[in-house]
Amino acid sequence: MFRLPKPAQHTWPTEPAPIDAVRAQRRRQAALRRARAEQAARRAGTQAVVPQPVAAAYNGVNNSMERLVNAPDAFRRRHEDDTFWCGLLLGGCGAQLTTKLYTDRVCHFAHHPGPDGQPHICGRRARGVSSADHLYVKSAAAAWLQGRGERADVDLAQPDGIPIDSVVDIVSQHGGLRVHLDQAVEPVWDEDGVEPVLGVSVPVDRDTLIRRWYVHRIRLDSEGTTRRVRIGTEAFARPIEWFALDDCEVTERGLSTPAVERIICSRSTRPVSLWSQQRTRKAPDAQARAQMLLRRLAHARKVNSVVVVTRVCGEIAAVTGVDEYTQAQLTAAVSDAQHWLQTQAQARRELFSRLEEAVAAGNAVQVCELLPRANAAAGQDRTHAEEVIAGAAAQQLVDHRLMQEAARREANRERRAAEAVARVHTLLTSLQRRRDNQPREPMRETVRQLLRAAKKAGDRINAHQQRQIDTWKARARL
Repeated sequence: MFRLPKPAQHTWPTEPAPIDAVRAQRRRQAALRRARAEQAARRAGTQAVVPQPVAAAYNGVNNSMERLVNAPDAFRRRHEDDTFWCGLLLGGCGAQLTTKLYTDRVCHFAHHPGPDGQPHICGRRARGVSSADHLYVKSAAAAWLQGRGERADVDLAQPDGIPIDSVVDIVSQHGGLRVHLDQAVEPVWDEDGVEPVLGVSVPVDRDTLIRRWYVHRIRLDSEGTTRRVRIGTEAFARPIEWFALDDCEVTERGLSTPAVERIICSRSTRPVSLWSQQRTRKAPDAQARAQMLLRRLAHARKVNSVVVVTRVCGEIAAVTGVDEYTQAQLTAAVSDAQHWLQTQAQARRELFSRLEEAVAAGNAVQVCELLPRANAAAGQDRTHAEEVIAGAAAQQLVDHRLMQEAARREANRERRAAEAVARVHTLLTSLQRRRDNQPREPMRETVRQLLRAAKKAGDRINAHQQRQIDTWKARARL
């Protein structure tokens, strides 16, 4: 779609410009580094040999995307030796991406199509501007606490196999915060040492607001090419007040914002300590719990989380004290979910069976297509047999890529040798045509180029050409 300009036509052979030689050297060095990295992974025998990058979801991804959209040709030239991958920490499949350049739409990254030409299947559920919010939260929380001289651990939690972008756990010297960015995990309000912080889409009931006086929320605002974390305090019959992260602090009572002190001062009694050691857990109403479980089951199926669907079905089976209509809803939902689980299990078995057959047949193209799908379908709860199959598939891809790299290097050597032979022929023809009708110094420079080209051509130079080369070398006294 993008036409390159024709190279300039030269009437006299010249050496490549120094900048071209530098770029060529850099490309060779980059290829050598990649080959060495793959060989190191192979020697280590690791199963994490298929690239599974974090796909830097901080400023790097946004800046790369902005450069791709605004200057696609310059982006490709600048990153011609780089590779881009569908990041696992973004919920992706770990497969390699390519750049799509258009003149009638926005340029973007995309998966390579499958061997049959069909679009690649990726398990990533979110692709919008908020899809990396969990990584922004992790980075901002770590920097925020470290800036206050506090030691902290910030992790992307995956309780019961939920999506990796749903929950962020922050543990500091004062206690813990669990950030719920969506509704995949129900907040636990009476857990010792852990305070929930809710995303804007996570609901909170009226009784909780009244009993606790306030709850904290989190949102991320786009600022240029980054996302900025803001903390909100929500109280009953009060609008949410939002603050920058630097305006907040973690105390013995829990996360605190400027609004918290105003809320406490406006009340005649102190609120229940968020991290107190003695609590009474308020059991939710059976009807409300049943509806909550139905919503969690629907969401888990929507994001294809087999682990969460299985667990919620077990929780629904333990629900009692609901009316007849709600019980019928629960029974139907569990029955439908069990059928869905059986379908997912069968599809998973077939996927790993196909992957095993592809490995046994040495079909690297099919392995490259199936392995990312297997990683997406069974990323956390693989059986031993599945681990063996996935490890063998990953190793086969490394072997295949090393063979491809070796073949490319050999092809490049053959191409350079052929180009050198053609250049020897061109230079000999030019020298023969001019013979004695050329100044001595230009003739000597041409002979020097001839000798360099002959050295690159190696044994491809025939006996007649070699005699001509020796003759011109003697004439130029080189």
